[in-house]
Amino acid sequence: MIEVIYWLFQIYSYMIIAYVLLSWLPNARESVIGDLLAKFVEPYLSPFRRFIPPIFGMIDISPIIALIALRFASYGLISLIGNFV
Repeated sequence: MIEVIYWLFQIYSYMIIAYVLLSWLPNARESVIGDLLAKFVEPYLSPFRRFIPPIFGMIDISPIIALIALRFASYGLISLIGNFV
């Protein structure tokens, strides 16, 4: 059970990284893969983007903070489940 949760968090982290990397390629976010990733990742990233402004007007560090928060959430959930199992 713990392994499944760990891998789900890992897959979601990779989805966030892929979504960020798509922003480096022109028109990649408008592709089918970009739209699919946006549907899964953007609801999680949007609260971080509201509170963390871009640096110098163009460098968005909110995905980094979101990945760190996701990592802490995964460790917390895994330790919580580990205590009950």
